[in-house]
Amino acid sequence: MSDIVWHQHSIDQASRAKQKGQNPVLLWFTGLSGSGKSTLAGALEKALYDAGFHTYLLDGDNVRHGLCQDLGFSASDRNENLRRVGEVAKLMVDAGLVVLSAFISPTKEEREQVRALFDQGRFIEVYVSTPVEVCEARDPKGLYQKARAGEIKDFTGISAPYEAPTTAELTIDTSKGDLATQVNALLDYLVAIQVIDMDKLQATA
Repeated sequence: MSDIVWHQHSIDQASRAKQKGQNPVLLWFTGLSGSGKSTLAGALEKALYDAGFHTYLLDGDNVRHGLCQDLGFSASDRNENLRRVGEVAKLMVDAGLVVLSAFISPTKEEREQVRALFDQGRFIEVYVSTPVEVCEARDPKGLYQKARAGEIKDFTGISAPYEAPTTAELTIDTSKGDLATQVNALLDYLVAIQVIDMDKLQATA
Protein backbone atom coordinates (compact mmCIF):
# COMPACT_ATOMS: atom_id res chain seq x y z
CA MET A 1 0.00 0.00 0.00
CA SER A 2 3.04 2.32 0.27
CA ASP A 3 2.84 3.09 -3.47
CA ILE A 4 -0.79 4.21 -3.22
CA VAL A 5 -1.26 7.91 -2.50
CA TRP A 6 -4.59 9.66 -1.86
CA HIS A 7 -5.18 12.13 -4.70
CA GLN A 8 -6.24 15.59 -3.54
CA HIS A 9 -8.81 17.01 -5.95
CA SER A 10 -9.34 20.72 -6.50
CA ILE A 11 -12.96 20.45 -5.33
CA ASP A 12 -13.07 19.41 -1.69
CA GLN A 13 -15.71 18.45 0.86
CA ALA A 14 -16.19 22.03 2.01
CA SER A 15 -16.85 23.18 -1.55
CA ARG A 16 -19.39 20.43 -2.14
CA ALA A 17 -21.09 21.14 1.18
CA LYS A 18 -21.36 24.86 0.39
CA GLN A 19 -22.87 24.09 -3.02
CA LYS A 20 -25.51 21.89 -1.37
CA GLY A 21 -26.22 24.23 1.53
CA GLN A 22 -25.64 21.63 4.25
CA ASN A 23 -22.95 20.10 6.42
CA PRO A 24 -22.35 16.46 5.43
CA VAL A 25 -22.62 13.78 8.11
CA LEU A 26 -23.30 10.08 8.53
CA LEU A 27 -26.27 9.13 10.68
CA TRP A 28 -25.67 5.56 11.81
CA PHE A 29 -28.92 3.88 12.93
CA THR A 30 -28.19 0.83 15.08
CA GLY A 31 -30.59 -1.50 16.85
CA LEU A 32 -32.16 -4.93 16.79
CA SER A 33 -33.90 -6.43 13.78
CA GLY A 34 -37.42 -5.03 13.74
CA SER A 35 -36.53 -2.06 15.92
CA GLY A 36 -37.56 0.39 13.21
CA LYS A 37 -34.13 1.48 11.97
CA SER A 38 -34.98 1.42 8.27
CA THR A 39 -38.43 2.93 8.77
CA LEU A 40 -37.03 5.79 10.84
CA ALA A 41 -34.08 6.41 8.53
CA GLY A 42 -36.34 6.31 5.48
CA ALA A 43 -38.81 8.78 6.98
CA LEU A 44 -36.00 11.14 7.94
CA GLU A 45 -34.51 10.96 4.46
CA LYS A 46 -37.92 11.76 2.95
CA ALA A 47 -38.26 14.81 5.19
CA LEU A 48 -34.76 16.00 4.30
CA TYR A 49 -35.29 15.38 0.59
CA ASP A 50 -38.61 17.24 0.61
CA ALA A 51 -36.85 20.19 2.22
CA GLY A 52 -34.28 20.27 -0.59
CA PHE A 53 -31.34 18.61 1.15
CA HIS A 54 -29.05 16.12 -0.56
CA THR A 55 -29.12 12.64 0.97
CA TYR A 56 -28.51 8.94 0.46
CA LEU A 57 -29.78 6.00 2.50
CA LEU A 58 -27.65 2.86 2.86
CA ASP A 59 -29.78 -0.09 3.98
CA GLY A 60 -28.48 -3.39 5.33
CA ASP A 61 -30.44 -5.58 2.94
CA ASN A 62 -29.83 -3.41 -0.12
CA VAL A 63 -26.02 -3.42 0.07
CA ARG A 64 -26.03 -7.22 0.14
CA HIS A 65 -27.55 -7.24 -3.35
CA GLY A 66 -24.42 -5.70 -4.81
CA LEU A 67 -21.58 -4.23 -2.77
CA CYS A 68 -21.58 -7.11 -0.28
CA GLN A 69 -23.22 -9.92 -2.23
CA ASP A 70 -20.13 -12.09 -1.81
CA LEU A 71 -20.38 -12.03 1.99
CA GLY A 72 -22.16 -14.44 4.29
CA PHE A 73 -23.22 -13.95 7.90
CA SER A 74 -20.22 -15.23 9.82
CA ALA A 75 -18.68 -12.83 12.35
CA SER A 76 -15.83 -11.99 9.98
CA ASP A 77 -18.17 -11.46 7.02
CA ARG A 78 -20.47 -9.23 9.04
CA ASN A 79 -17.48 -7.17 10.13
CA GLU A 80 -16.31 -6.85 6.52
CA ASN A 81 -19.86 -5.87 5.50
CA LEU A 82 -19.79 -2.95 7.94
CA ARG A 83 -16.23 -2.00 6.95
CA ARG A 84 -17.28 -1.66 3.31
CA VAL A 85 -20.38 0.29 4.21
CA GLY A 86 -18.32 2.64 6.37
CA GLU A 87 -15.87 3.30 3.54
CA VAL A 88 -18.68 3.95 1.04
CA ALA A 89 -20.40 6.27 3.52
CA LYS A 90 -17.11 8.13 4.01
CA LEU A 91 -16.90 8.79 0.26
CA MET A 92 -20.51 9.97 0.21
CA VAL A 93 -19.91 12.33 3.12
CA ASP A 94 -16.86 13.64 1.25
CA ALA A 95 -19.23 14.27 -1.66
CA GLY A 96 -21.21 16.59 0.61
CA LEU A 97 -24.18 14.34 1.29
CA VAL A 98 -26.17 13.70 4.45
CA VAL A 99 -25.85 9.92 4.58
CA LEU A 100 -28.18 7.66 6.55
CA SER A 101 -27.43 4.01 7.29
CA ALA A 102 -29.52 1.29 8.93
CA PHE A 103 -27.50 -1.66 10.24
CA ILE A 104 -27.85 -3.83 13.32
CA SER A 105 -24.08 -3.45 13.95
CA PRO A 106 -24.33 -5.33 17.25
CA THR A 107 -20.94 -4.60 18.82
CA LYS A 108 -19.43 -1.40 20.12
CA GLU A 109 -16.15 -2.29 18.41
CA GLU A 110 -17.80 -2.48 14.98
CA ARG A 111 -19.52 0.85 15.43
CA GLU A 112 -16.38 2.53 16.75
CA GLN A 113 -14.41 1.25 13.74
CA VAL A 114 -16.82 3.08 11.47
CA ARG A 115 -16.81 6.20 13.66
CA ALA A 116 -13.01 6.27 13.46
CA LEU A 117 -13.22 6.80 9.68
CA PHE A 118 -14.82 10.21 10.15
CA ASP A 119 -13.71 13.58 11.41
CA GLN A 120 -15.11 14.77 14.72
CA GLY A 121 -18.81 15.58 14.41
CA ARG A 122 -19.29 13.79 11.08
CA PHE A 123 -20.55 10.53 12.61
CA ILE A 124 -23.87 10.57 14.47
CA GLU A 125 -24.88 7.36 16.22
CA VAL A 126 -28.64 6.91 16.53
CA TYR A 127 -29.52 4.07 18.88
CA VAL A 128 -32.97 2.71 18.05
CA SER A 129 -33.59 1.24 21.50
CA THR A 130 -36.90 -0.51 20.85
CA PRO A 131 -37.16 -3.47 23.32
CA VAL A 132 -36.59 -6.96 21.94
CA GLU A 133 -40.12 -7.98 22.99
CA VAL A 134 -41.56 -5.32 20.70
CA CYS A 135 -39.18 -6.19 17.86
CA GLU A 136 -40.11 -9.86 18.12
CA ALA A 137 -43.83 -9.07 18.20
CA ARG A 138 -43.42 -7.09 14.99
CA ASP A 139 -41.11 -9.65 13.32
CA PRO A 140 -41.61 -8.07 9.86
CA LYS A 141 -39.37 -10.62 8.12
CA GLY A 142 -40.25 -13.66 10.22
CA LEU A 143 -36.64 -13.85 11.40
CA TYR A 144 -37.36 -14.13 15.12
CA GLN A 145 -39.66 -17.07 14.48
CA LYS A 146 -36.94 -18.80 12.48
CA ALA A 147 -34.35 -18.01 15.16
CA ARG A 148 -36.57 -19.47 17.87
CA ALA A 149 -36.99 -22.58 15.74
CA GLY A 150 -33.23 -22.95 15.38
CA GLU A 151 -33.28 -22.20 11.66
CA ILE A 152 -31.08 -19.11 12.09
CA LYS A 153 -28.00 -19.38 14.26
CA ASP A 154 -26.32 -16.48 16.07
CA PHE A 155 -29.35 -14.24 15.67
CA THR A 156 -28.82 -10.91 17.42
CA GLY A 157 -31.07 -10.45 20.41
CA ILE A 158 -31.96 -14.14 20.68
CA SER A 159 -28.92 -16.40 20.35
CA ALA A 160 -26.28 -13.69 19.92
CA PRO A 161 -25.68 -10.58 22.02
CA TYR A 162 -26.33 -6.96 21.18
CA GLU A 163 -24.12 -4.37 22.86
CA ALA A 164 -26.35 -1.36 23.40
CA PRO A 165 -24.60 1.98 22.83
CA THR A 166 -23.89 3.97 25.97
CA THR A 167 -22.75 7.21 24.32
CA ALA A 168 -24.99 7.48 21.26
CA GLU A 169 -25.70 11.02 20.10
CA LEU A 170 -29.41 10.17 19.97
CA THR A 171 -31.59 7.38 21.40
CA ILE A 172 -35.06 6.68 20.05
CA ASP A 173 -37.50 3.97 21.11
CA THR A 174 -39.92 3.52 18.22
CA SER A 175 -42.46 1.81 20.50
CA LYS A 176 -43.03 5.19 22.17
CA GLY A 177 -44.64 8.09 20.32
CA ASP A 178 -45.34 8.33 16.61
CA LEU A 179 -43.02 8.37 13.60
CA ALA A 180 -43.59 12.07 12.83
CA THR A 181 -42.55 13.07 16.36
CA GLN A 182 -39.46 10.88 16.15
CA VAL A 183 -38.46 12.37 12.79
CA ASN A 184 -38.96 15.89 14.14
CA ALA A 185 -36.64 15.08 17.04
CA LEU A 186 -33.97 14.02 14.54
CA LEU A 187 -34.51 17.15 12.44
CA ASP A 188 -34.27 19.36 15.52
CA TYR A 189 -30.97 17.72 16.41
CA LEU A 190 -29.57 18.23 12.90
CA VAL A 191 -30.55 21.89 13.07
CA ALA A 192 -28.97 22.25 16.53
CA ILE A 193 -25.60 20.92 15.34
CA GLN A 194 -25.86 22.98 12.13
CA VAL A 195 -26.05 20.12 9.66
CA ILE A 196 -29.11 21.71 8.10
CA ASP A 197 -30.54 25.21 8.16
CA MET A 198 -33.79 25.89 10.05
CA ASP A 199 -34.96 28.54 7.57
CA LYS A 200 -34.63 26.16 4.64
CA LEU A 201 -36.38 23.43 6.62
CA GLN A 202 -39.27 25.69 7.65
CA ALA A 203 -39.68 27.03 4.11
CA THR A 204 -40.94 23.63 2.98
CA ALA A 205 -42.88 22.72 6.13
